[in-house]
Amino acid sequence: MPDIVKLHTMDHKGRLQRLQQGLRQRRFDTLLVNHPPNVRYLCGFTGSAGAMAVSQKGAIFFTDGRYIAQAKEQSQGARVVIARRPPLVAAAERLAKTHKDGTKTHVLGIEAEHMSVASRTRLSATLPKSFRLKEAPPLVEQSRMTKDAEEIDLIRRAVLLGAGLFDTILETIRLGIRESDVAAEMEYAARRAGAEGMSFETIIAAGQRSALPHGRASNKPIGEGFVVCDFGVILAGYCSDMTRTLYVGRPTADARLFYQAVWEAQQAGIEAVRPGATVGEVDRAARNTLEKAGLARYFTHSTGHGVGLEIHEAPRVAAAQPQTLQPGMVITIEPGAYVPGRWGVRIEDMVVVTDSGCEVLTPTTKELITI
Repeated sequence: MPDIVKLHTMDHKGRLQRLQQGLRQRRFDTLLVNHPPNVRYLCGFTGSAGAMAVSQKGAIFFTDGRYIAQAKEQSQGARVVIARRPPLVAAAERLAKTHKDGTKTHVLGIEAEHMSVASRTRLSATLPKSFRLKEAPPLVEQSRMTKDAEEIDLIRRAVLLGAGLFDTILETIRLGIRESDVAAEMEYAARRAGAEGMSFETIIAAGQRSALPHGRASNKPIGEGFVVCDFGVILAGYCSDMTRTLYVGRPTADARLFYQAVWEAQQAGIEAVRPGATVGEVDRAARNTLEKAGLARYFTHSTGHGVGLEIHEAPRVAAAQPQTLQPGMVITIEPGAYVPGRWGVRIEDMVVVTDSGCEVLTPTTKELITI
């Protein structure tokens, strides 16, 4: 398989310029970026230790000696500094040295949701009093919500690779096999197909365990009933996510009606996705459909979420959320219904918002398959 990362040249310069414009608008002199997906998005670095100091005029990337070659090869749009101190501390020391004029307050934004109390305390101790630490809004995450053409292409490839694992499920699942054995076969097939890893811990939940929305694969054998299969892969840094629900044995009429209700709710959610609609409206479309079927009380989570460099990212597709959908946003539509002690069903696709509606990226059938 070709090196997919090298097939694409991300617009890191444009991303940095948009961030710098946001800093000017919100009157931040500098933003410290230390959340790894945000660092990767802005400069391309994929290592585990790095921080960026992005000012209104430029950007510096800090890492340690383990990543000398990797930083020089991957980092784009930012000057690379190899430091002997932790990256955040090195960034603070460089800022303190560069901005010695104590007569002007330097507003330094931090990613508060991705910074420990200890790190924040150490920053405060390192910086002179002329610096004011201020929690910044999720500027990078807001930019990441709308994917460019290259990102959508990478996500599409990840979705197709992930969807191919459904064949492994169909070949593997049988009465009496352990849930964990099915997950293991899938994850092995994913690696063989070129995936960097799984987007999250694979969910294979059978029988009464199908009523657990996040029922990770256990050592229990699969018996008759619904089997919720929720899985995804990482390819070139981008994630995929899909859910299909199978039935082992011969489904009753009630089981078929239950499945049909969730399928119709998922279709209603997809049909509600369009530019200008809010994510709350999409959630309501799916939820109202389940309410008509008398199942709304069994839908216990949000309808979906954004997917990209992280498996869960903005926007959150949930009740009363005001975020407006824009072309290029990639979200999941995944309503479910879960009756404790009995059964559960979830169906999930990834979709990309287009100029006129949306495109469903997940190619796999949603007909109820019986094993």
